[in-house]
Amino acid sequence: MKVTSDKWQVASDTKTRAAQADVSCHASRVTRHADAFTLIELILVLALLVIITSLAAPPMANFIRGRAMDSEARRLMALMHAGQSRAVSEGMPMVLWVDQKNGSYGFQAETTGKTGDAKAENLTLDTTLQIAVLNLGLSTPTMLNNLPAIRFLADGSVDESSPQTIQLTDSTGVSRWLIESRNHTGYEISSTQNQ
Repeated sequence: MKVTSDKWQVASDTKTRAAQADVSCHASRVTRHADAFTLIELILVLALLVIITSLAAPPMANFIRGRAMDSEARRLMALMHAGQSRAVSEGMPMVLWVDQKNGSYGFQAETTGKTGDAKAENLTLDTTLQIAVLNLGLSTPTMLNNLPAIRFLADGSVDESSPQTIQLTDSTGVSRWLIESRNHTGYEISSTQNQ
């Protein structure tokens, strides 16, 4: 009798293990299927991404363009401060020239030796920007190599015949102005032409 009950026990254990394995296998298939995405779900997610991107792209482009103009205005101001500081430290006039046609600007000593000015700076505008020099009512503006220029005197002040305003404009027509201060000590960035 003991032998038969062991057989029944072994058979019962085998059936139980098989049922558990079948349930486990079925559960793992259900779990794997629930974790996967269908093609329709992927297409819907991609369509939402396209819609969101198309709504966000124009404001982002304007933001980036505005950042380029502000960055260029600050870079031009930094170059002006460098030229002004150099004029004071070396005790000789420095000239910041602007090439409107080629979209570049830079500064150098007004009088240079045979080898030129080793500390001269030449910078190029961002390709989306244009630069213009506005000489409001000046009869003989300061020039360097036939280019309009701002002349910083040895005391750090701006020469009276220097341009009063420099305008930076982006491709959409938005502008920033660098306007000479009333006391001729430098320039200030403005979002309006009249300050």
